[in-house]
Amino acid sequence: MNKLAKISTLTCVVVIMCSVSLRAGTSPQEKAFTDKYKTAFEGKDTATLESFLYTQGADAAILDFYKMMQSGEAGEKISNIELVDLTPEDVKKAATPLDSPTGGKVCLTLKPTKKLIIKIEKKDANGSSTSTSENFIAEKDGKFVIPVPGACK
Repeated sequence: MNKLAKISTLTCVVVIMCSVSLRAGTSPQEKAFTDKYKTAFEGKDTATLESFLYTQGADAAILDFYKMMQSGEAGEKISNIELVDLTPEDVKKAATPLDSPTGGKVCLTLKPTKKLIIKIEKKDANGSSTSTSENFIAEKDGKFVIPVPGACK
């Protein structure tokens, strides 16, 4: 019985250590990306925000929309920003062609590997509100980028 208790305890410790290490935080690359994005967003630095967009092969109308969305709430204080792994539903959604506003179908120009989730909380004399936005994130040449949809290939 004593040996069984020791094995059980050791097994629990190993499982806990593995769980903690898996959730220990983000990579330095992810932290650098979210820090740079947050600084640009809160500083209303639209040029830097637009530099995160991967525009090669992008639909021009959609690119204009993405630029507008990048700067729409810029200048607000971000209460939470994180890069998260894609769920199976996210993978399916990212791979599904969408209707283009100019006709036809569009697809993401790069396969996403993460999702950027930004939460903004506003409080004023009239009350408070919370908004959350999500963008698919891909890697290109060792950098995280936001792929803008373009013609499906």
